Amino acid sequence: MNAARLLDLYDRVADAPDAIDRLRRFVIDLAVRGKLVEQDPTDEPASELLKRIAVEKAHMVKAGKIRKPRTLSNGEGLVAPFEVPGTWCWDRLDAVGAIVGGGTPRASDPRNFSKPGEGIAWLTPKDLGGHRSRHIERGSRDLSPRGLQSSSATLMPAGTVLFSSRAPIGYVAIAANAVSTNQGFKSIVPYVSDCSAYIALAMQAFAPGIENSASGTTFKEVSGRIVAGVPFPLPPLAEQHRIVAKVDELFALCDRLEETRIAREDARDRLTRASLARVSAADTDAAAFRGYARFAIHALPALTAHADQVKHLRQTIFGLAVRGKLVEQNSADEPALALLKRIAAEKARMVRAGEIRKPRSLSNGEALETPFEIPAAWCWDRLDAIGAIVGGGTPPASDPRNFSEPGNGIAWLTPKDLGGHRNRHIRRGNRDLSLRGLQYSSATLMPAGTVLFSSRAPIGYVAIAANAVSTNQGFKSIVPYVSDCSAYIALVMRAFAPRIEENASGTTFKEVSGRTVAGVPFPLPPLPEQRRIVARVDELMALCDQLEAGVGAADGLRSSLLNSLLHESLTSETASPSRTTSGGARDGA
Repeated sequence: MNAARLLDLYDRVADAPDAIDRLRRFVIDLAVRGKLVEQDPTDEPASELLKRIAVEKAHMVKAGKIRKPRTLSNGEGLVAPFEVPGTWCWDRLDAVGAIVGGGTPRASDPRNFSKPGEGIAWLTPKDLGGHRSRHIERGSRDLSPRGLQSSSATLMPAGTVLFSSRAPIGYVAIAANAVSTNQGFKSIVPYVSDCSAYIALAMQAFAPGIENSASGTTFKEVSGRIVAGVPFPLPPLAEQHRIVAKVDELFALCDRLEETRIAREDARDRLTRASLARVSAADTDAAAFRGYARFAIHALPALTAHADQVKHLRQTIFGLAVRGKLVEQNSADEPALALLKRIAAEKARMVRAGEIRKPRSLSNGEALETPFEIPAAWCWDRLDAIGAIVGGGTPPASDPRNFSEPGNGIAWLTPKDLGGHRNRHIRRGNRDLSLRGLQYSSATLMPAGTVLFSSRAPIGYVAIAANAVSTNQGFKSIVPYVSDCSAYIALVMRAFAPRIEENASGTTFKEVSGRTVAGVPFPLPPLPEQRRIVARVDELMALCDQLEAGVGAADGLRSSLLNSLLHESLTSETASPSRTTSGGARDGA
């Protein structure tokens, strides 16, 4: 592999999704195909190594070092999935090493376990999660001799290749010393210990294919029979050592590339956040704001490489909007204080007319704390002074009479219905309520213009009802007393969603109460300015959409370039006159 060339070109594709992981995967895929290092005609061929493996297997069984392996073959011939060099050969994995499961003693008996480091090393798949080294010594718990004897766990020698077969499938490490495992492994005890590193590498390469053969409902698991039957491409032992050394070299290069990428992303993120922070800082005057805004507008497209950065930009725009920094104020506008009086009068009328229930007083009597300064023509009040806070409900799901065919009943939404919903307005969800379902639940039919705010699972989805709707209990919706305020209220809820979520409570899932939502400090602009703000936000969101689409297109281009670069970089120096494409294949033992 021409490492210098890869480094020269890597900047072109460094931001491709999962670039480093894909590079590592490509390396090990080429390794097990014999395309990573040159073949040496003086190497002892793999067919001879396979004979030595068979002899050593018989010796280990006779000496009692391993149990006599069960025959797990179904008698069918081995199907080689790809061609390998002529000095290699194919066999089943269980011809190269014994497949060993694990076990767990009774957890309720403390005598089955020892203090970590004082007993028999015992690993679970969780112990391999995040483990980056090739070798591992022990897990977070040890077994006692009693625990080993009273379970199906087996003490396996150093050099055993540990392969997690469930929860999750595909973790790989080599035992640095004698170890045992729980039942979440199908480990490989090599008959020739010098093969351990290459076997581990091959298991990393084959893990996705093995996982595709998994079965199970609660969690996926692969059986010993499946692992034993994995077609295994065996190189000469000397070539195995060269392959492992080359993989180590390339993985070290990957580590350096990853460090460079992380440093670059960190610098780009810090610059992006700093520029957005200065734009939205409370102490930024009008002249400085214009300068910071110009910089952000010109710099952000070049700095933006990930969708998360666009998400942060959107949130900054919402923040500027509710601070009065997105459009200019107009002295001819009716001030917000007059609008607030009209809102109070309309609230009283709606209560008298029975259009809404008389809202409960959710204030605790404390003075309103305003989080930032707003223009002089604006005013602050609690959110429940602007609109009624309305919860939802769900009728008994066991009674089909509570629901109607979608589109034929009463629109009823859950937070899930808002997931991925990009439009400002929404008409209905995946299910409708019947009139009976509405009556037999705490759901409320709310008018068009209601601002829907999900208060749990997750918190912070926002949309405006395009027609009369009801919701489940996962919402704290806002029915505006002046319907023309709906779009601006929705914008404020988007801006304040992260702050509202900070006040959530709960163990199974976080949730915000009606009292919390009702008490949100609400920055109210004059009504004409609300309309100008909403229009400006729409314009900027459209630009964010374009920026996001550009990021997606760039990701696709980077991915294509990465595929080409990997193919060129990893194969340009591996062509060898000594390589053939035949490769032997034997039936599984």
